[in-house]
Amino acid sequence: MTEQKTRWGILATGGMAATFTADLVDTPGAEVVAVASRSAESAKTFAERFGIPRAYGDWESLAMDEELDVVYVATPHSAHRAAAGLMLEHGRNVLCEKPFTLNAREAEELVALARGNGRFLMEAMWMYCHPMVRRLKTLVGDGAIGEVRHVQADFGLEGPFPASHRLRDPALGGGALLDLGVYPVSFTQLLLGEPSDVAARAVLSEEGVDLQTGALLSWGSGALASVHCSIVGGTATSASITGSKGRIDIPYGFFFPERFTLHRDGRDPEEFAADPADGPRGSLKHEAAEVMRALRAGETESPLVPLDGTLAVMRTLDAIRERVGVRYPQETAQAAPGAPGAGEVTPA
Repeated sequence: MTEQKTRWGILATGGMAATFTADLVDTPGAEVVAVASRSAESAKTFAERFGIPRAYGDWESLAMDEELDVVYVATPHSAHRAAAGLMLEHGRNVLCEKPFTLNAREAEELVALARGNGRFLMEAMWMYCHPMVRRLKTLVGDGAIGEVRHVQADFGLEGPFPASHRLRDPALGGGALLDLGVYPVSFTQLLLGEPSDVAARAVLSEEGVDLQTGALLSWGSGALASVHCSIVGGTATSASITGSKGRIDIPYGFFFPERFTLHRDGRDPEEFAADPADGPRGSLKHEAAEVMRALRAGETESPLVPLDGTLAVMRTLDAIRERVGVRYPQETAQAAPGAPGAGEVTPA
């Protein structure tokens, strides 16, 4: 990696890739030098849009580009295992969009590849890198609200989405849980770690993906978390953390908050607001900066988004899917997700 610039490759040319690249080109120390798609025309159009010097019409050419420091993978998550795996096999460092993979088995394979090849790998869980979320985590870790007793978080979109939409397509890992539920699940596990037990209910579409899912997670400490996701109703997209000595409330957009309120017993509420210098609330520059910091430090994992944490989240998502009866065509009976537990399914 060059000392002055971190040279990025972009794999895929969809909306998420465009959003990340737009932030990346404005991030100090970053240089986008290549983009790849399965369509040469799509790659060329994307390259022209962002002033990227090299455009490839296949994934392999990007994987073999030795003048890259890291590749950002933004394919549909059903292709994350193949796309990120190809990059890692060719010695590329990787930032891979969330959800990390379809299931924990695929995630474990990617982590094993990265660790075996000594390559950097990180899930693009930008929430973990957001300054306000990091501040909140520090407050909780320092005991500002005592021992965490309950976490609530939700993320829902109004819809409706037609059956032809990717969010309804089982072959693309459709449903509310992987696309949206990964945020509330990741938020709770950022604070409490992997749950010891999972219960869940869901409403399924005719295609067999979850239209909305609610889960109750529990820990040996006695802590509970209630999470909800939906593609049939816009939710408050808020979160609350209740402790033995207080509570933190986060309004709309808990995964990129502009502010949150700390309530402590016997004290007036304390408001915490984002620093304008941190940029727009939805900026992805913080995760890009963390990747570049780690690469310059010679790290193969980020302490902010550790791979073991990513694996733990994938296990929880698997457990929820097992309980509500969602399985994708790519998954075989021998590699079924989840572990024993209770759950119910409500047909749509």
